[in-house]
Amino acid sequence: LVMLGVGPYITASIVMQLLTMIIPRLEELQKEEGEAGRRKINQWTRLMTVPLGALQAFAFINLLQRGGLGGAGAAAGPGLSFTSWELIVTTVTVTVGTVFLMWLGELISEQGVGNGISLIIFVGIISRLPQILGQAFAAWTPDQLVLYVSFLVVAIVVIAGVVIITEGQRSIPVSYAKRVRGNRMLGGVSTHLPLRVNQAGVIPIIFALSIMLFPGVIANFLLGVNNELIAGIAQRVVNAFQDQAFYGVMYFVLVVAFTYFYTSVTFDPKNISENVQKQGGFIPGIRPGRRTTNYLKYVVNRITFTGAIFLGLIAVLPLLLQAATGLTTLTIGGTALLIVVSVVLETLKQIESQVTMREYEGF
Repeated sequence: LVMLGVGPYITASIVMQLLTMIIPRLEELQKEEGEAGRRKINQWTRLMTVPLGALQAFAFINLLQRGGLGGAGAAAGPGLSFTSWELIVTTVTVTVGTVFLMWLGELISEQGVGNGISLIIFVGIISRLPQILGQAFAAWTPDQLVLYVSFLVVAIVVIAGVVIITEGQRSIPVSYAKRVRGNRMLGGVSTHLPLRVNQAGVIPIIFALSIMLFPGVIANFLLGVNNELIAGIAQRVVNAFQDQAFYGVMYFVLVVAFTYFYTSVTFDPKNISENVQKQGGFIPGIRPGRRTTNYLKYVVNRITFTGAIFLGLIAVLPLLLQAATGLTTLTIGGTALLIVVSVVLETLKQIESQVTMREYEGF
């Protein structure tokens, strides 16, 4: 019922963010109308999820009828052939499952216990662990001890790297000039502007996964058309995405691109510079205004490059390990670890903020 997961919602979010950058009216709606504008954009995103979910559900069901997901045995039997009415009912049911997950994720977010969509993805990854560990132990032989220990060491190093990159930040010093109001002296303090190395979090990974899934689904759906040209193009797309080298390069490029894209959407150096100047602040050695904006752009681009390359390497790490060792049983790799660790860190911060707000010392 929920075989699509939250993929259609993620795709709709990507489309809306792209439209926000392209259409000035949507950009004004997001920036000038504040919370009301964001609620309206979120509503449009939810509405867009429905047709996208229906399209992906229809493509997946047709793929199941042709046996495209599991070779000859998974869907070739007559029990998985659908009549027209059954196809409609199944498509609607799977689409409703996606809408249910979307509603559940937003409900989790509203309760203040972290990002609901990320938590749903997190639970999906964790739920696969028993099966993956069972397969690994079933396939274990004494001569593979070094490989298994190597995977464990790599996992620990990746987790440590994810924590360091996720928590890492560049602190930009900001000073505030002294101001006299009546008999009171205001300002004259120094603080800092924290710029995170990975401001996008797990969003680029999720975006890239959604984009990588979509062409394959459409291509598999178009394999059965009568037009030889379209069927040939679809077959080439399927073959390309089954090539590990092509898949890895595309995955890496998309993760890096979405890291820069999401950072540019969520962090506006010009807006930050104007807000600091309005409050009487300045960066020591940098003039307020355009030079401050350019300086912030320069710093953000440098630290985002580090975060983007790290995310890209983490994303393709499982492919590199499988190519080097040939071991495919341990399929949870860098991407899953990145999502799991990042979601855990973010959820812990949310819980800590709730505890602090209620003046509790702890659990």
